[in-house]
Amino acid sequence: MAAVLESMRALFAPAPAFVIDHETPADVVAREALLDRTMGRDRRKKSSEKICSGRIPAEGLALVARDRAGHVIGTVRLWSIEAGVSREGQAIDALLLGPLAVDCAHEGKGIGAALMRAALLEARKRGHGAVLLVGDAPYYERFGFFADKTQHLVMPGPFARDRFLALELAPGWLEGAAGMVVASGRKLSQPMVSRRAA
Repeated sequence: MAAVLESMRALFAPAPAFVIDHETPADVVAREALLDRTMGRDRRKKSSEKICSGRIPAEGLALVARDRAGHVIGTVRLWSIEAGVSREGQAIDALLLGPLAVDCAHEGKGIGAALMRAALLEARKRGHGAVLLVGDAPYYERFGFFADKTQHLVMPGPFARDRFLALELAPGWLEGAAGMVVASGRKLSQPMVSRRAA
């Protein structure tokens, strides 16, 4: 009888206000429009955007939040980078998070936090050791991001040192990390140029 009651409750329960899903190619236009609305068109001038330019997000780490109608109302992507080098001179593989954005009409509903938790969980499941970002420390500290692990790392171009944060998914991953953050992920494929027969 309990199983029947649970089934009935599930049948009549309201649908969740949003769901977290993997981004699809059909989401790209909606995602770009959302980022333009929430972050402005100057967002492409930021150092983190420049690192990601011309690259594909890390495998399985481009997520969106959808409303009940399936519209994109939030987005987060993580990108493969090298977070400087170790004391031994070896490149340190890591991820760069960004941007995280939620449609203004849906702020305050926990969508950004849900996207962050889902992205970090997926990154951990895929064996990544650390995530870096540039963002508001008071917001990201609740997820474990702090500036102490990035003190010897630099972003290309201007960035705010106190907003350059990192989270180690594997303890000690960024120990001794120093140097420039550079892109290491897959590049977007170049369009084929057709040649006319001579």
